[in-house]
Amino acid sequence: MAGLLSVLLSGLLPLPAEAQIGAVVVRSPRPFGLFVGDRFGATVEIEAVDGFAPQAASLPKPGPLTYWLDLTAVSVAPGPARDGNRLWRLSLTYQTFYAALDVRRLDVPAFTVTFASEAPRATTSAVAEVPSWPIGVSPLREIQPPPVADPVEYLRPESPNPRRDPALPGALAWAFAGLGLAGLLALARDRAWWPFRHRPARAFAAAWRQVRRQAVRRDAEAAYREALLALHRGLDRTDGRRVMGEDLAGFLVRHPAYAALTQPLDRFFRASREVFFGRDPSLAQRDWPMPDLVATARRLAAAERAANAGGHS
Repeated sequence: MAGLLSVLLSGLLPLPAEAQIGAVVVRSPRPFGLFVGDRFGATVEIEAVDGFAPQAASLPKPGPLTYWLDLTAVSVAPGPARDGNRLWRLSLTYQTFYAALDVRRLDVPAFTVTFASEAPRATTSAVAEVPSWPIGVSPLREIQPPPVADPVEYLRPESPNPRRDPALPGALAWAFAGLGLAGLLALARDRAWWPFRHRPARAFAAAWRQVRRQAVRRDAEAAYREALLALHRGLDRTDGRRVMGEDLAGFLVRHPAYAALTQPLDRFFRASREVFFGRDPSLAQRDWPMPDLVATARRLAAAERAANAGGHS
């Protein structure tokens, strides 16, 4: 009876640590032909009894391992389970700083990983021994080149550069420069830029520039008044006389190019009366704000440009 009890108790005791860890395999895609500064990777596959997991504190820490080798990254992930065992994969990234003078073999240091049972209140642990493994490093250049009779033979000959005639690229450059200048002059005339700015027929273009400058001022009330005055001057210069609100219908008859802007111009005159002759100038800015004034000035300048391009004012 005592013998049977001892057998049963022995079955409840944890298995030896060696029985919890299976095969340990190190794989590296290219453990050779490494130069100083190169990074290379390795995957360590550790087979452990299902229910055992690697402890994060026991994993190798990134940093210098030797004077010539750094560990730059470490990650661990569980693999498939089979026959009661689970495969764990450690992904390691190293960087070598060994300045080799010839082709030689070096060993990446070995390390251990501790596995512990994930069962509640379990204290069973096991240690996986990851062995060292070799890499091959190579020099960046040979130390002693083969002897030659003339040292000049160590130098590679210069490759001949083809000679090109610069005449055609130069002619094309001047041609494109001329086309660009002609296009710029045409655009300046169309937009009434300098030196075409002061043409009498482009009064609204000048008004629009003045309105845009006023729109970015911080003093909103003063800027609004100046923008209204600029648009008044544009109307007066276009018609050759002082244009008031009651003259709008006659102005549109004399200048039909602006007929599509009847409603915005009517709102402009109402806002102008409120600002310069009303009791509450701020009311005009609420009914017809600065963005609407800028948009009207821009549309007047565009209509003026289209009328000039069509040959009538």
